[in-house]
Amino acid sequence: MHADWLIENINLATLQDTADVPYGAIYDGLIAIQGGKITWLGARHDAPVFSRFERYDGQGGWITPGLIDCHTHIVYGGQRAQEFEQRLNGATYEDIARQGGGIINTVNATRNSTTDALRHAALQRLTRLHEEGVTCVEIKSGYGLDLDTEIRLLEIAKSLADSLTITIKTTYLGAHTLPPEYKNRADDYINFICQDVLPIIANKGLADAVDVFCENIGFSLQHCKQVFDTARSLGINIKAHAEQLSYQGGARLVADYKGLSADHLEYLAEEDIALLKQNNVVAVLLPAAYYYLQQTQPPPIHAMRQQGLAMAVASDSNPGSAPTTSLLTTMNQACILFGLTPEEALLGTTRHGAAALGLQGQKGQLKQNYDADLLLWDIDHPAELSYSINSHRPKAIWVGGNHA
Repeated sequence: MHADWLIENINLATLQDTADVPYGAIYDGLIAIQGGKITWLGARHDAPVFSRFERYDGQGGWITPGLIDCHTHIVYGGQRAQEFEQRLNGATYEDIARQGGGIINTVNATRNSTTDALRHAALQRLTRLHEEGVTCVEIKSGYGLDLDTEIRLLEIAKSLADSLTITIKTTYLGAHTLPPEYKNRADDYINFICQDVLPIIANKGLADAVDVFCENIGFSLQHCKQVFDTARSLGINIKAHAEQLSYQGGARLVADYKGLSADHLEYLAEEDIALLKQNNVVAVLLPAAYYYLQQTQPPPIHAMRQQGLAMAVASDSNPGSAPTTSLLTTMNQACILFGLTPEEALLGTTRHGAAALGLQGQKGQLKQNYDADLLLWDIDHPAELSYSINSHRPKAIWVGGNHA
């Protein structure tokens, strides 16, 4: 067999669905990369003979799949540190939003920022994620809320792959909040999204998915349904911010449309879990926002676990409710705040994160014919990645078989 890379003297956390083997672990393993794909992996003593390869000595470390951050908002202008102070002094996220702050604050800063400034700031944030081992990231728009700025944000997001070896998926989040020019005219704004913006974004191929903020301070179920109908007619995948601050039934709506994921889910009704599972909707957990907003009602993790619902974990990196660029810290928060096991947290940022982006079968596991997105860690056990804060960076990164 031929290989571009042969990585040996390693342990493998394959994250394959092997119920009796935690982490899908293979000890004293070997992995072969050819043409950007994993062509063989297993125990070293079972390996075939390879020829014409670059050898990499893992020095007894662990190989995991590249981390996948399946929910971020990293392209924006300005900052919201003053709102952080307001919340510490007793104001709620809803209070600030209703007073014209919150997302609108960032919309104004973003609209007034140059393309170069937005791209530079976004690249800094993405670089921090990549340094921790994020090899695939979803980036949402939603801080422009007009046609030109939303297109600009999506174009900037896509362009970041020119500077880093990373896979980028983009999501149009026009239904994030009402822009100032549409104040008290939600119906008109949703019509604008569906009639004027989405067709252009689809024609330009700028978005892999559409997202909505289904919430009492966001958009109604009927508004979200209208956006989903348009997205489906244009062949765009569906996602939603759902049940974050209250129960609105947004997750059920995503399931009805067989969408990719429902995200946040602090107020998810347990009776809705079976519907999500039945329609292969991934539950995306965002513990950094839960922590930052000092929420007290966690998602129904035990019920999700009992019913076998796929749970992804993402940073939600954004200026208002999750100003973080550390997916590893988010994994720790998922364990401490939500009660996930370290294995579930790692699955959430690999296998289940891939499914939340429609990339199951391509990424998120160490498996033959999957993309060779790999991380080498100098650790004794995979649980260390969730156990400690700011202690680990991968020793080596491969993305699509390229040694980054």
